[in-house]
Amino acid sequence: MDDRPGTEEAADPGGGRPLDPQAEIGEFLRSRRARLRPEDVGLPASGRHRRVPGLRREELAQLSAVSVAYLTRLEQGRGPNVSAEVLDALAGALRLTHAEHAHLTHLVKCRQRRRYSPPPQQQQVRAPLRELLAAMDGVPAYIVGRRSDILAWNPMAAAVFGDWDRLPARERNWARLVFLRPDQRRLFVDWESKAADVVGALRLDAGCHPDDPQLSALVGELSVKSEEFRRLWARHDVKEKNHGVQRLHHPLVGDLTLSFESFRLPDDYEQSLITHHVQSGSAAAENLRLPARWGADATTAEVLLQRP
Repeated sequence: MDDRPGTEEAADPGGGRPLDPQAEIGEFLRSRRARLRPEDVGLPASGRHRRVPGLRREELAQLSAVSVAYLTRLEQGRGPNVSAEVLDALAGALRLTHAEHAHLTHLVKCRQRRRYSPPPQQQQVRAPLRELLAAMDGVPAYIVGRRSDILAWNPMAAAVFGDWDRLPARERNWARLVFLRPDQRRLFVDWESKAADVVGALRLDAGCHPDDPQLSALVGELSVKSEEFRRLWARHDVKEKNHGVQRLHHPLVGDLTLSFESFRLPDDYEQSLITHHVQSGSAAAENLRLPARWGADATTAEVLLQRP
């Protein structure tokens, strides 16, 4: 188990330039308009040819009771301070999810602050939390921080997902693992869903910290190295999955279906504890124990963490 930061040595192909919250606001609003049709929001379908898919700016202005001129300035990053009431109106008109509404709010607040305060470089996991992870026998569990960095984990998590301790610190990051490592692609049965979740979480992080140079460097690196990441990033989807099911194809025991829960830590809201479990006494529970039994074997460890 380790708690060292996951990307403190990150390469910086993009120069560590901060994301531009003004540009992000416009791109995000346009992407949300593009996914809706007039009939989706109670407007009559237009028989005229549309040059672009989705709602027109004029239609969004009508639905949100905001002037077209105001909305144009907002999408171009030239708008004045935006009130919570306007954000609520836009979120309702665009059918934003809770996570999307929060993301838009963060982007607007970052633009209005104008002066950025970069987050601390080091991410620390408290000693009692590391002890808690170690005590969770039979439950794969780990802690994720900013930029999808994997900060700490227990032996069960290493047995199921790979021996992260054998990786350089900068590679202990879900985005790099999912998009740059073929062994991780093979591990997730529904890789596309996992990849979309990772990108959605990074988008939320970018809304909170558009001035984080390490996040900008990570996005730049993945954009250069992965066409799939570029495609998903361009969709501007944001999401925060607090629970669900993860289907894995483990190299030693075959298929595993795990339920997961995600808990934001109250004293550091940028860190989350992720746990995985199966029904007690089931065949899946026995399969889950097998990687832990074999994980101490050096040969098996090589299989668990195949390098591309």
